[in-house]
Amino acid sequence: QVQLVESGGGLVQAGGSLKLSCAASGRTFSISAMGWFRQAPGKEREFVAVIRRDDGNTYYAESVKGRFTISGDNAENTVYLQMNSLKPEDTAVYYCAVAPRYYMNILVYTKEGPYDYWGQGTQVTVSS
Repeated sequence: QVQLVESGGGLVQAGGSLKLSCAASGRTFSISAMGWFRQAPGKEREFVAVIRRDDGNTYYAESVKGRFTISGDNAENTVYLQMNSLKPEDTAVYYCAVAPRYYMNILVYTKEGPYDYWGQGTQVTVSS
């Protein structure tokens, strides 16, 4: 089992920045990738970003590319999501997730299927 605790959400004006953190505990040796997803009111949960643990490779959703940066601290078993130039459409509950299985094709991690463990979510609200 892996437990995840997210933090860093809040209310920010459009154009502002926030940094989310996700700390993993438990069987952290089983982590192959950590991802961020988000769910806006009335919408399905969607992929935001992923970082693969062994090589640090990252991948982003087109909607956040160039504005968000995912990074990880393997020693601390923590992943971060730096969000800049925030827009009202970024408003959502943001979830951190862990994928135990390794996939060479990082695009596999853009789907929810590989993720076995999820955090409780943190609210991000961007006002216009």
